Amino acid sequence: MADALIALGGNVGDVRTTFSKAIANICGMAQAALLARSSDYATPPWGDTQQDRFINACIAIDTTLDPHALLFTLHKVEQKFGRDRARETRWGPRTLDLDLLAYDDVTIAKPELTLPHPRLFERAFVLVPLAEIVPDRVIAGRKVRDALARLSTEGIARLPDPD
Repeated sequence: MADALIALGGNVGDVRTTFSKAIANICGMAQAALLARSSDYATPPWGDTQQDRFINACIAIDTTLDPHALLFTLHKVEQKFGRDRARETRWGPRTLDLDLLAYDDVTIAKPELTLPHPRLFERAFVLVPLAEIVPDRVIAGRKVRDALARLSTEGIARLPDPD
C-alpha cells in the first residue's frame, strides 16, 4: 500500500457534494482506504481571477495503485463529474480538479506526471487543507506546516462542516 495525497478543487455547481461523491469514487476505483479528509476551504481563484471563488480540500489515501494508474483514475473521476481537460481554459472554472500531490516519497519527472506536484509549495489553497491533515509530513525535504508558514493565507476561509 502507498500513502497518496490528493488535492480537490472546484468552483462550478455544488462543489461540496461533488467532493463527497468524488472521494467515494476515488476510494472505490483506486481500491483505496481514506486515511484523512480536510475541511473544505473557500479560496480566491488562481490564475484567471475573474471567476467565482473556489472550494478546496485535501485527502490522504492508502492505495495499491502505482502513481501513473492513480493519476489515470483521478482523471477518470474528473471526467465523471464533468471536467474536460482538453476543452477547458487553464486555471478557469471547473466542476472538479484533482491533483496528485505526493505518493509516498516517490519522485517522478515525466511529461505526464511530476511528483511531488511541481507547484505544491506555491499554493496556499492547497497547503492550508493539507496542513490540517498532515502538518508534519515531509515532502521534498520540507514539512507541510513550514511550507505553509512562508505563504500568505489571505482570503482563505474554512467553511463550516456540512450538516
